[in-house]
Amino acid sequence: MDYEKMDSLQIDVLREIGNIGSGNAATSLSEFLSCPVNIGVPSVQILDYDQVVEALGGPETMMVGLLLQLEDDIKGMIMFLLHKEFAHMALSALMGDMYNSFDEMDEISASAMQEVGNIMAASYVNAIAEMTGLSINISVPSICMDMAGAIVSVPAVYYADISDKIIFIGDDFVRDDDHHAANFNSHILMIPESDSLEKIMTSLGIEI
Repeated sequence: MDYEKMDSLQIDVLREIGNIGSGNAATSLSEFLSCPVNIGVPSVQILDYDQVVEALGGPETMMVGLLLQLEDDIKGMIMFLLHKEFAHMALSALMGDMYNSFDEMDEISASAMQEVGNIMAASYVNAIAEMTGLSINISVPSICMDMAGAIVSVPAVYYADISDKIIFIGDDFVRDDDHHAANFNSHILMIPESDSLEKIMTSLGIEI
C-alpha cells in the first residue's frame, strides 16, 4: 500500500486511530504523573521527512526522541518526539525538579523520560490492537536528546525502503494542576511497513 495514494477515507481512519491512541496515552500519562492530563483533537498528516522537520520547528529545534520497533502482526516503527517543555513538565511532576535545559538531564532523568515514552507508546499501540484485533508488540524504547533534523534522520535512513512519506500525528496535551492549565505539544511519527498498513485498513473493513 502506497502512503501517497491514500484517499480521504483512509486518512480519516488514521485520524481516528490517532484520536483514540492519543486519548489512551493521555489517560495513562495522567495516572503515571498523578495529575490531570487532557488532550485536544490530534492532527494527522502524511508528510515527507523534510516537511516533518519543518513542522517540528526546524532542524535545530532541540527535542527528546523515543524510538520503538513495532513487532508481530504489524511491523515498522513508532517515534515519539517531545519538546523540552513537555519533557520538563513530565520530569517536574515525577521528580519534583525543574529542568531549564536538556543539559541538566542526567541518567535518572533520561530513564524517567524513557518510561514516559514506553507508557505512552504502549497505550497508543494497545488502542490500535483493540481497534483492529491485531497482535502488536513494541520494543524497549531507545532515547536520544538532539536536534530535530538529527533525530528524524534516523527513521529516514532505516526506513527509506518502506516509504519516503510518514504518518505525522500532532498532539496538544493540557496539564490542569491546581487550577493552572498549561499546554504541551508532542508529535508521533508512525511508519508501519506497507503490508502492515494494508493489514490495519483491511482489519477495519476499509477496501484497498
